[in-house]
Amino acid sequence: MRNYQKEYDNYHSKPEQKKNRASRNGARRKMKKLLGKKVNGKDVDHKDGNPKNNSRKNLRLLSKSRNRSKK
Repeated sequence: MRNYQKEYDNYHSKPEQKKNRASRNGARRKMKKLLGKKVNGKDVDHKDGNPKNNSRKNLRLLSKSRNRSKK
């Protein structure tokens, strides 16, 4: 069984991961402001893989399955 509390304590609660998560949330808000309802049901992808780079040229919408299958 997956231990979510341990996973949070060991990874998600680290300051760097909190900043990455906040930046990904910011990218989603930015795209939602630009594109409106088109964002619903899609993932916002960072083309260069850097969650802190939220420039418009680095962001794109992908289907959830396509974005989550990327390496």
